[in-house]
Amino acid sequence: MTFADLGLSPKVLSAVQDAGYTVPTPIQSGAIPHALQGKDVLGIAQTGTGKTAAFVLPMVTRLEKGRARARMPRTLILEPTRELAAQVEENFIKYGKNHRLNISLLIGGVSFDEQERKLERGADVLIATPGRLLDHFERGKLLLTGVEILVIDEADRMLDMGFIPDIERICKLIPFTRQTLFFSATMPPEITKLTQQFLQAPVRIEVSKPASTSSTITQRLVKSGAKPWAKRERLRDLIRAEGDSLKNAIIFCNRKSEVALLFRSLVRHEFDAGALHGDMDQRARMTMLENFRNGKLKLLVASDVAARGLDIPDVSHVFNFDVPTHAEDYVHRIGRTGRAGRLGKAFTIVTKSDTKYLDAIEKLIGQDIEWLDGDLSTLSPEDESEATPKRGRTSRRNESKRDEKRPRAAEAKEAEKPRSEKQKDERRQAIKTDNQERRQRRDRGGDDRWDDGPVPVGFGDNIPDFMKVPGKV
Repeated sequence: MTFADLGLSPKVLSAVQDAGYTVPTPIQSGAIPHALQGKDVLGIAQTGTGKTAAFVLPMVTRLEKGRARARMPRTLILEPTRELAAQVEENFIKYGKNHRLNISLLIGGVSFDEQERKLERGADVLIATPGRLLDHFERGKLLLTGVEILVIDEADRMLDMGFIPDIERICKLIPFTRQTLFFSATMPPEITKLTQQFLQAPVRIEVSKPASTSSTITQRLVKSGAKPWAKRERLRDLIRAEGDSLKNAIIFCNRKSEVALLFRSLVRHEFDAGALHGDMDQRARMTMLENFRNGKLKLLVASDVAARGLDIPDVSHVFNFDVPTHAEDYVHRIGRTGRAGRLGKAFTIVTKSDTKYLDAIEKLIGQDIEWLDGDLSTLSPEDESEATPKRGRTSRRNESKRDEKRPRAAEAKEAEKPRSEKQKDERRQAIKTDNQERRQRRDRGGDDRWDDGPVPVGFGDNIPDFMKVPGKV
């Protein structure tokens, strides 16, 4: 089957051919004919299978008829993150180059005024994150009564990010007669309930079992001690061991603070790395993604903001520095490699505290993941041991606080850049001067904790005036 057999318009077929595609993926061949007929579609496919084109191509074909009106978009596409929304916009520009479509992108981190001007001109295609869309609606700058096609993309990610209440509210603002295209990689019970509520007799297109991983990805587990610096050293050894076979890689962490720390560590060890997480402003995030996509960066340290749907087709490796706490996130993370039939590798660094998360992942994907060089039982006693403070007179509460601070202090020390010799000399001189002052105070009988000034008696010279008034006898 080719794209010409799916019923797309000649203009769309020309754009597809110019993009270099000839054979549709299973999700595209299954969803596009039904979408062109105006039916509701429920598409379930693992990441990297071409879900975006499965709704973009039929939408461009159907938008050839009609025109947009001010503040009343004809179609609406909801995305969980800014990066995915911007990526969908790029797809509409690529496949709609033979059309005159007005495309509006409503995402955070961009001026409201600029977005309002685009809405005033009329939008054939409105691509938005739920929060920013509702912001414009509440400001009275947007009407949703003219929406003919609604697309909910990466629905399981919407669930993880807490967007389901917003989606339910948006769906109630759109005409009941709309066409709804619903795409997700996994189908947890909450998503199933949502589809039953807002889809009318949908055509279910399922090209792989829910939460499956691609057969083109080689998955391996890597044991590590629990110390953060031990995990970082293990990661560096893995990167070096892959050698020339590692073209580029995404390294996933669970926390934004860990992303920043690991990024600094890799740069300090002379690796070509960048960072991507949710606290970065939109311009910096898009620049970092573009540099990685164009090969200007070899390693991208990221939080789960980069785990869903980003179109970076040729990623050779994925490293899970932290085992994801949600099993579904594992599927999306490793799905960044091995895309479009290419081969990829995924390594997950595991400590003993990660065993429950690992069990949930293997249960979800229905297979046991092979260990690279022995499982956790082969860890040496040195790797398993944690740094424990000496017990003294301090209370258990103070000991626990000190235990929490110790790893952070060690990480901060590791993250520091080496001081110059001049800075070291200045620091030593300051310590020497401070010690001399302490010895002088001690010799004079003073206490190190207080200044050496005269000790006032009573109020000293600061007697209030009302106490100087002579009293009556």
